[in-house]
Amino acid sequence: MGSKHSENGDGGAAVAVDDPAKVRNIVLVGPSGSGKTTLTEGLLAAAGVISRAGTVTEGTTVCDHDPAAQRQQRSVGLSVAPLVHGDVKINLIDTPGYADFVGEVRAGLRAADAALFVVCAAEGVDPATIALWAECAAVGMPRAVVIARMDHQRADVMAEIRACQEAFGAGVMPLYLPATGGKAGLLGLITRRFFDYSNGYPPTASEPDEADLALIDEARNELIEGIIAESEDETLMDRYLEGEELDPETLISDLETAVARGSFHPVIPVCAFSGVGLAELLEALTGAFPSPLEHAVPDVTEVNGNGSGTFTADPNGPLVAEVVRTAIDSYVGRVSLVRVFSGTLRPERPVHISGHGMADRGHEDHDVDERVAHIYSPLGSNLREVSHCVAGDICALTKLGSAETGDTVSSPDKPLLMRPWTMPEPLLPVAVVAKTRSDEDALSRNLNRLVAGDPTLRLERNAETHQLVLWCMGEAHADVVLARLRAGGADVDTEPVKVALRETFAKPARGKGRHVKQSGGHGQYAVCDVDVEPLPVGSGFEFVDKVVGGAVPSQFIGSVEKGVRAQMTKGLSGGYPVVDIRVTLFDGKAHSVDSSDAAFQTAGSLALKDAAANGRVSLLEPVDEVAVRLPDEHLGTVLGDLSSRRGRVLGTEADERPGYSIVRAEVPATALLRYAIDLRSMTSGSATFTRTFVRYDPLPESLAAHVT
Repeated sequence: MGSKHSENGDGGAAVAVDDPAKVRNIVLVGPSGSGKTTLTEGLLAAAGVISRAGTVTEGTTVCDHDPAAQRQQRSVGLSVAPLVHGDVKINLIDTPGYADFVGEVRAGLRAADAALFVVCAAEGVDPATIALWAECAAVGMPRAVVIARMDHQRADVMAEIRACQEAFGAGVMPLYLPATGGKAGLLGLITRRFFDYSNGYPPTASEPDEADLALIDEARNELIEGIIAESEDETLMDRYLEGEELDPETLISDLETAVARGSFHPVIPVCAFSGVGLAELLEALTGAFPSPLEHAVPDVTEVNGNGSGTFTADPNGPLVAEVVRTAIDSYVGRVSLVRVFSGTLRPERPVHISGHGMADRGHEDHDVDERVAHIYSPLGSNLREVSHCVAGDICALTKLGSAETGDTVSSPDKPLLMRPWTMPEPLLPVAVVAKTRSDEDALSRNLNRLVAGDPTLRLERNAETHQLVLWCMGEAHADVVLARLRAGGADVDTEPVKVALRETFAKPARGKGRHVKQSGGHGQYAVCDVDVEPLPVGSGFEFVDKVVGGAVPSQFIGSVEKGVRAQMTKGLSGGYPVVDIRVTLFDGKAHSVDSSDAAFQTAGSLALKDAAANGRVSLLEPVDEVAVRLPDEHLGTVLGDLSSRRGRVLGTEADERPGYSIVRAEVPATALLRYAIDLRSMTSGSATFTRTFVRYDPLPESLAAHVT
């Protein structure tokens, strides 16, 4: 991310903004292949930031600079590309469309003040995009829709507009329609003008012909009624119904207010390759979308959790910024992409870095003071130095050694902490192993970097299975993680993930532990007799002393228990920890000289092993409670699949979202190793699930025979 040049130009020096009102932070979201990155290229070229637009297939786009993105020909990480239109700086935040990288989308939503939903003119609206729309609606984020890829051979812009209205609901209306007769241009519904792109960008405006005018008038009335319904001027509807021709400037003003409020969502058809619609989209982004001054700052507290008041996008206010993405560049090291919410970041100044609440994913709580050396305006992988970064703007900082994604950047005089955004739980385990000792060192170094930059990646060093497990969002995410490990010099392989099982006694058994060594010198002498019986699941371990007559001296009773506990940790037939048993010590022998604590610990261990040999040991497998949120149309498929995984369905309930249900079931963890992939496949990516450990249950004997 620290390169100084790009194949299609770097647009010259960046300009530092002084007024938050002159900033727009727009996140581009939508399914993979919808054209987000291509649209970003078109806008950058139209604004003169780059000399020519790159392509995804050639790997020459500004935003897809990651080698993994170029190899997969799809975005795998968030990228920022600023441009200036008029006197407004627009930070375009390009995000991946593939479900595995939803964490990058969440980070983009955090950094943005409005969302631009990009849908392909030939693909319809997928369930994941509908779910994301609902998520944005829940927090009142302003949204607009771009119908991209108008040049697709199967493109049907009008059908796609109807699909968006059906999927997204009220307030979704086109501002422009494609011209009839194959003409390269758009028809403005409010202005009744034809914007002609036959000579490329920028367009020329003219009067529409009769066929186009008829199309405009048909859609214009519905649009005007939609705008009036959102207007704060209660007289507009009466004037409209009386036949008054409403002033376009009034309509545009009300439209912009409704968009910024999040209640009206304009639809604009665009073709990034030909340039059609780019001018109209830029006007909408600068005129209709809100500035940071109109967007509430997320909750901020002091580091100790105490309230710290309300913050706004005030360049002169206390410094509050957040690291929304962390990348490791081979040239400049750690690069932190930062959204400033309050105050102003300046170079050569100390800052406080706070990170809390992510210890379960490998991010230990930390509070560190560091110094900002330089401030950059990022353009994809290019870093262009600027003099400062005001509230509302986005910048890049280098060499902040402790900064991780989600951390808060504030003043050392007043350390603050922002409420973290919600991150999805990684549910696909991948066990990795280094090929050589030198690879182990490289693996350790690179894992720390990856975890610091990717909150959706969870690192687990399983002490029971002795495996290093990376919990990922899916196969594509795992592929990127492994590629980055190997690029960092760690040659790694994957291996099957092992599930940590448990052992217990299937029926009562008796065992004798005899540890006698008396071949010269100080000997060892300890004999103990125990009864072992199984306990109900979850009962743990009980040790009962029923020795009479001092057969085992009282000072060695605890030694026997220590030996039993040690052997339970090591396991018996399969080497898995032993649980849910009661061990009763009822007899034994001791020697006045040769008995010792160590001898009776060994005897206790041997007694448990002997009981296992005389009885029957069974394996226990972990069982998780799974909650699957899915569209009702996939309910039967998912229920059948859960049953095939030896799952026990607890119940089904209606979700708060119409047409969705939540299925709750208890499923063995061994049957969930690839469930993240399988569920996505059987529901076309529309379902999600969570899992929580419940208990251990006996593993069926037919499966236990195959467990080593």
